Amino acid sequence: MNVVELIRKKRSGVSLPRAELQHLITGYVAGTIPDYQMSAFLMACFFQGMSEEEMMTFTELMLRSGEVIDLSDIPGIKVDKHSTGGVGDKVSLILAPLVAACGVPVPMISGRGLGHTGGTLDKLESIPGFRTNLSVSEYKDVIRRIGLVMIGQTERIAPADRKMYALRDVTGTVECIPLIAGSIMSKKLAEGIDALVLDIKTGRGAFMPTRERSIELAQALVKVGTAFGKQTVGYITSMDEPLGKAIGNWLEVVECVECLRGNSSIAPDLMEVTLLLSGTMVHLGGKASSVADGVSKCTAALRDGRAYAKFLELVEAQGGNTEAIEHLASYPIAQHSFDVKSGADGYVQSVDSLELGLTSIQLGAGRQTVDDRIDPKAGIILKKKVGEAVEAGEPLAVVYTDREEVIAAARERIAKAFVVGARAVTPAPLVQLVVDKDGVRSPA
Repeated sequence: MNVVELIRKKRSGVSLPRAELQHLITGYVAGTIPDYQMSAFLMACFFQGMSEEEMMTFTELMLRSGEVIDLSDIPGIKVDKHSTGGVGDKVSLILAPLVAACGVPVPMISGRGLGHTGGTLDKLESIPGFRTNLSVSEYKDVIRRIGLVMIGQTERIAPADRKMYALRDVTGTVECIPLIAGSIMSKKLAEGIDALVLDIKTGRGAFMPTRERSIELAQALVKVGTAFGKQTVGYITSMDEPLGKAIGNWLEVVECVECLRGNSSIAPDLMEVTLLLSGTMVHLGGKASSVADGVSKCTAALRDGRAYAKFLELVEAQGGNTEAIEHLASYPIAQHSFDVKSGADGYVQSVDSLELGLTSIQLGAGRQTVDDRIDPKAGIILKKKVGEAVEAGEPLAVVYTDREEVIAAARERIAKAFVVGARAVTPAPLVQLVVDKDGVRSPA
């Protein structure tokens, strides 16, 4: 087949049949179709979209491009969670050990930072020694021993998505619903799960900034999961301001560790979302009679220390240094740190999560090209969130970086990301909608 002709067809809005999609994906994995042609195809999909049948076929071909793991010999209903990504979204690091501590096996294949959002793998790899590149046999061994595992895609798991994921990040083709659905679900279906909980972010810092697009994505993901025989539930949650207070890989690990130790009050918004998603997973995993019962069981696992103990098990099982977790202050610190202060008295009206996400990349916490190296120490700690009172001269954020040359620009961008006004405001609800096979509804 002529790849250029397939690109032209998709550019013109034609729905490609299975054989043509298979030729593109197989050729790309084999290296016979170069990045520049796949980039053109991805951009054509970005503008023209895909039919439902095309999206299902695309997902299946991505899934079948590698090994589909069988975890049927491991007892229990295996449940995972996926977030579409947001600034400060570190939910997985708390959720996975929390759910496993409640007796539900959690096999998790995660991604790296994409665009202005952070990635679970980058956060985990900021822990000294932590290995996310386990083989399939190691992956099975870890979940069999401790009840959870958190890895990245290997060459054998959805290799088409592994290559395409990095390419989308640097070609401006991230925010395409069929491509997102194919990417997410090919990984999730390959990891051996029985059920899946989705966190679809919406708002300024999300890839789907509007409620309508977020619903469309949630419905696409639920439709794919259901078609492949997996219980799938999605929540649409707000990303108008960062989740929690930490932005940046090690900084986010520290926040998660504090929450796992029971200090949930440091990030109540983060814990609200985490407990809802965790409770839903425990319910789908058959260890709770309802989502509310699941939330209650997860809360108990946090309070009695089981979740934190399970996180330490995970770090040790995947080669990480537990001493770095037990003694957070021993970690290297950035060469430069500075406050961004409020210029007026009042209340924080809004915090631009997109701008803060982009600034964190500038500081060294994310990638601008595929080959960029991440500085795990870089990032931003928010001192004020939406609705909180602030006085002139009081810090809005503390910033960390090794890049002295970006300090002036970063200070200006972060200051502009905060809007301070005279009126008191109430933050919008974090959890907006629930999406499942029966449709879209308001949360209970």
